[in-house]
Parts: sequence; C-alpha cells; structure tokens
Amino acid sequence: MTSTNLPDSLIATLPGSAYTDPGIFAQEQERIFEAMWFCVARASDLPKPGAFRTVDVGRESILVTRARDNSVRAYFNVCRHRGAKLCTDGTGEVKRAFQCPYHAWTYDLDGKLVAAPNLTKMPDVGRTEYGLVSVAVREWLGYVWVCLAEDPPAFEEDVVGEVVGRLGDVESIERYDIANLSVGRRIVYDVKANWKLIIENFMECYHCATIHPELTEVLPEFADGYAAQYYVGHGAEFGAEIQGFTVDGSEGLDRIPGVSEEQDRRYYAITVKPQVFINLVPDHVIFHRMYPVAVDRTVVECDWLYLPGVVESGKDVSRSVELFDRVNRQDFDACERTQPGMSSRLYAKGGVLVPSEHHIGAFHDWVHERLGTGQPQ
Repeated sequence: MTSTNLPDSLIATLPGSAYTDPGIFAQEQERIFEAMWFCVARASDLPKPGAFRTVDVGRESILVTRARDNSVRAYFNVCRHRGAKLCTDGTGEVKRAFQCPYHAWTYDLDGKLVAAPNLTKMPDVGRTEYGLVSVAVREWLGYVWVCLAEDPPAFEEDVVGEVVGRLGDVESIERYDIANLSVGRRIVYDVKANWKLIIENFMECYHCATIHPELTEVLPEFADGYAAQYYVGHGAEFGAEIQGFTVDGSEGLDRIPGVSEEQDRRYYAITVKPQVFINLVPDHVIFHRMYPVAVDRTVVECDWLYLPGVVESGKDVSRSVELFDRVNRQDFDACERTQPGMSSRLYAKGGVLVPSEHHIGAFHDWVHERLGTGQPQ
C-alpha cells in the first residue's frame, strides 16, 4: 500500500532506507548536524581555563575549551600542520596550550599558534593565520552550542524559537533557571538505533500505555496516547495522588523557586532539533543530548539538573533519576527493536502514522527540506 491510497486516518512514514542507508546518514551529517546549532556540553563541564571536551559533530571532531578570559571557545580538532587530531581524549585539562602529539605544533587557548619546532626560522608563518580554526559558539540554558556553518543560522530562531514554539514564550523556560542548576546525575546511553527513531519516539505517546507503566502512573493523560508537546503551552498534569515526579510518585525535592503556579505539578517536553530533548518538572530538569555516531547508532547523554543546594547537600535524587532512567531505557529498547525492521523488504516504502502521531509527519517534512529531497511516493 502506497502513501497515495492510505485511509484518511493514516499517513506514511519515511521509507526504511532513511534509517539504514549510510549515504543518507552522510547527507544528514553535512546538511543537518554540520549546518545547524548543535549542543555539545554543559558549561560546568568546562569549569576553568584550559578545561576541554572533544565532541564529534557530524563528520568533524570539535574541541571545546574555556579561554583565559573565561569565554567558551570551539575549534576544529585538527592541527594546521599535517592534519593530526590535536586532542585525542574526550575530556581533560591543559595548563596554557594545546600541543599536537605529532610534530608539537602548539596553540594557546585562543587558538593562536604559539610554538613549533624551528618556527623562529619561518618568520612568514602567521601565528593567527595558521592558528586553530574556530567555529561559532553560544551558551544558553547553561549548555554550550556550536555551529560549523560558515554563516550560522540565527540562534534565536533555530534554538530559542523551537522552545518558544513549544511553550508559547521564552519566559516559560527561563523560570526554571536552567543555567544555574547543578548536575545531580548524568547517564550516557549507547543506543543501537538511528537518531530519527529516537526523536520520533520522544515526540509521541501512542506507545506510553504499552511500555511506560511508571510514567503513565505519574502522568495519567499519557495513557491516552497524546503527547503533551503536541499542544503549544500544554504540560501534562500529575495524577491526583502523585506527590512528585519520582518512580513511585513520592514527594520530590526542593521546588525551583521561579516555577509558576500554572507550571507546578506539570511536565513539559520540548524537542529542539536536531538533537536536544528538554524535560521540565517543578523540582528538576532532564536534558538529553544526542550524538549520532552511525546510521544505526546514537549516543545519548542525559543530565538530571537540580537546585545547587540539593546537589551540594547530598540529598537523595535516586527516585527522580530512576523514573526517567526507566523511561529512557524503555524507549531506547523500543528503538533498538525497531531498527532491524527498517531493513526489511516489508518496510521499503515505510510504515504509517495514526492520528495521534500525525505531528511526526511535520518532522519528516523537515528532514526532507533539510536534505533537499522530495516526499516518498
């Protein structure tokens, strides 16, 4: 059955090849991950000058560090001499400079070439011209975002605009003061599934009653299959007997002071394309970052953020962490179960979306637009 003769209640998905073809994934790396704002780190992961993190953005390795003036800088993690990877560790700290392990070309935290063997005998080599190549960088919500495009899109439109489109205004997220929260727990998941399957899963709740018993106990409306983020400004309300966003519905931790009465006892989910999920509840924020590694593999880094006093005092956050850790594992298991089916001849033309999933069709349209491809027939 093709998309042209489906019942009115069903619309077509992307074809299976969209989730299995390395060529399509290469196009996504170039036209999505390397062209858009991409979240790479929590700002607190770079606590002082010289602290660094390396992250793969699309096909490129990017070095993110904090300069002497405490600003965050981002560079291509490539030595200007012979192209060696400058930093091979995922995280670390240098005192004053980055030195290439191949020929010892050395760059300061501002990216300037400051030393190299026999460099004084090459006075025509510009220290800035042959310094590290920087990429655009922004800090927002306490996270570092980079963009590899020569002419980056407007951050306020592509990132902040996604949040405004979901919540109705930017003030609604600012009330959670995410930049000043502290990481209470971080879990990294290695998911054997295409990144789009993970986004599609996060966007819908048709599956919630089937695989998320703990979540639907806390958020009863999710059992009806409609995702809260489908409606602008809507937050899913806690069940009448639920005290907090915890695995057993017990009382949560200290409420974030700025959260309004309308936001209290509600859960808000936000998708910031192409790779960020933000989950807001009264006492904490859950922040996901996806790192697509291959057409069938995605690393997901998830932070649970609380008021600094909660983390510093050593309060037990395990019940709130366990709730969404279970949700994550249930979701990722479903995505891994789906990935093999994408290669089936039965899925060559794709599957279907029921009415409560129709908004995923807008995500598929966005993928087509980014890749410059037509709708499948």
